[in-house]
Formats: sequence, C-alpha cells, structure tokens
Amino acid sequence: MPDISTAFVDPFSAQATLSVICNVVCPGDRTDYSRDPRYTARKAHHYLVSKSIADKCFFGPEVEFFVFDRVRFAAESHNSFFKLTSVESSSGASKRFDSSHGYGLKERGGYLCSSPMDSSHDMRSEVLSMLDEVGVKPLLHHHEVASSQCEVGFHHNELVAAADSVQKCKYVLRNVVGSYGKSVTFMPKPVVGDNGSGMHCHQSLWKDGNNIFAGDNGTAGLSDTCLYYIGGILAHGKALNAFANPSTNSYKRLVPNFEAPTWLAYSHGNRSAAVRVPFVPSNSVAARRIEVRFPDPLANPYLCFASQLMAGLDGIKNKIMPPEVQGRSLYDMSEDEVRGLSSVCFSLEEALEALDKDRGFLVEGGVFTNDQIDAYIKLKRQEAHELRIHPHPVEFSNYYAL
Repeated sequence: MPDISTAFVDPFSAQATLSVICNVVCPGDRTDYSRDPRYTARKAHHYLVSKSIADKCFFGPEVEFFVFDRVRFAAESHNSFFKLTSVESSSGASKRFDSSHGYGLKERGGYLCSSPMDSSHDMRSEVLSMLDEVGVKPLLHHHEVASSQCEVGFHHNELVAAADSVQKCKYVLRNVVGSYGKSVTFMPKPVVGDNGSGMHCHQSLWKDGNNIFAGDNGTAGLSDTCLYYIGGILAHGKALNAFANPSTNSYKRLVPNFEAPTWLAYSHGNRSAAVRVPFVPSNSVAARRIEVRFPDPLANPYLCFASQLMAGLDGIKNKIMPPEVQGRSLYDMSEDEVRGLSSVCFSLEEALEALDKDRGFLVEGGVFTNDQIDAYIKLKRQEAHELRIHPHPVEFSNYYAL
C-alpha cells in the first residue's frame, strides 16, 4: 500500500517516474502484514506515545560505505575468492601510479582527507544533491578512516521517516556511484586490517517540544530518563545485535582497535564504547543525545531503530541504570578492569541465540511478534549455515599443505 508522503520524482529514470515507499498489507482484507518491518517501526512509535513517555523519537543515522573501482567474487564448489580494486588502496597501486598524481592513502589514514587523496569527493557531493531531490535533507559527507571508505549524513528525523531516509540514501548511493563506473557496498567489513563500516544511530526522546534526554547528571547534562534508556540498550545489547548487526560479516567489524565497540558500556566521547554521549555545548539543550555505535549499514533500519527504541523504553520502565561511565579506551583495559561488563556478540549465531532468549521487551504492546522473530531467526540461521559449510580461502592457507 503506497505511502504517498514518501513519494518523489525519481532523478535516475529516463522517463518521468514517481517512486514511493509502500507498507505491506495482506491481499484479502488489506490489514497490515505482521512481518512488515515498516509496520513494526510504526507500531514502535505508537507504543512510545501510548506510554506517555514521549511523543517523538528522533534518529540520526550515519551511513558508512566502501566504494570500489572493480569487484569480482565467486562462491562455487571449486572456486572461492574475492578481489577488490580501488585507486585509493594498495590493490589499485598500478592504477594510482599510472594516473601520475602519486597520492596514496596509508592504511587507516583516510579520515577527513582532502583531494586528491580523496578520490570520491565530487561523487559524494552529487549524492548530497540527489538526496535533496528525493526528499532527504542532506547534512554532510566526508572520507572515512579506511581507504575507499566514505560517510554520508542527513538530518535527524522521527523513527519511521529516518528509516525511510536510510533506504532512500542507499538507493541514491547505488545509482550515483554506478554512474561513475564504480561499485558501492554496505558490507561492514569487506577489507581485513582496515576499519569497517558502521551505521551509528544518534537518538533522543522529546515530549511537548522538550528534549527529555537533557538534564543535570554529570558533565554531559543527561537526564535520569536518558540514563535509563542507555541502561536498556546495554542490558539488551546482545539481542539488539541480531537486528543491528544482521550478517556473518558484521562480526568481523566488531573487534578491538578498529573504532568499533566490543563492550556494552557507555562513555562521554569514547568511541570504543557501545554507547557514546557526543560532546555538545552546555547551552545546547536540544542537541543532547546518545549515539549507539554498534549497528552497521546492512541492518534493516526499521527493525534496527524499532528494537533500539523498545530496549530503551524497557530501560526507562524498569529504571535500569547503566554501568559506570567509562573514560578510558576499553581496548586498553585489563581483564580485571572490564570484569562486570558484557561484550557484544562475537557471531551471528550468538546474536540469534540471544534474541531467541531475550525477546520479551520487543513483544511489549505487540510491537514485534513472536512469529516475526521466529521467522527472522530461521532466515538468519540459514545464512549462517551457508557460510559454515563452505571452505574458506584462509583455511587453505592454513591447512592445505599440512
């Protein structure tokens, strides 16, 4: 069923074409389909309002991605490989020298680099222009830490609209990048030894025009409501991994020392924590928010955002206070120092098991359904099984000649 409020004239079609996001309905009575992720997100918003906690939930996702000049891969019985080529990386060294500019990026040295090291600046600028055309208010773009890695940001919006914006952003990126003869991927970890791509989720709750995350607790000026919300996110973090990190590749990103969180803790400005409290000036009450850092761009944004909201609301309902704020990098802490903290999941299988056991907060108010969760777990377990039964090139490197 089309949601006309999402309609836009498609800038990539040769003929005048109206594109629109739809809700999935049952063909007989046209009632909402219970497994439709967008319906779940809509129900999460209605649940928030029904509890009189807040009337708006804002999400501001940061979409990271890789751009490659050429991509080849195969997963066959006697042939398994992938090869990524980029002018910015060592894989594209010969092309870089042929172009005569001589500017290469060192491993993990690309953050905020400028032209000519940043080979995709003009392309990202075009992406922002196109986002505006499809109804997404653009905010920023820049080169990320890894070679060939970028980020595009747009203004925050209410939960469902923010998820719609993620879908539109991916559509725009695929079309614009493709028009340059390149390829974009939202895989969290396509390259070993370099940073992976996340989809950090900034969020806040508002009621009667006031930011209820703002308060007087600590240097970050957070309210008790906000701390309880953080507590809910951390308490249910492993179950959230199943929606926020929905692929086997996702867990190759969630490892130490690559600016991805491995511990379910929160911090002011510390990027090694699962939840970060961004610095804002003391007089910027409206800007006070949290940033959940473990999600990645393969996540279905409707399920990802809705599940985080439900976890946060469970924290508010049960007054779950988060563990003590962490000021140091969690990567550098000893086993004794991190004792008592929970880690994120280390595999998709572990995340699905956590979701199966910890689903009560999701089915509150009928937002998620057990049938929907069971179907999701079954689908994702099939994906994990497919990888598990396939021999891997690293196994040949380690074991073939033994």
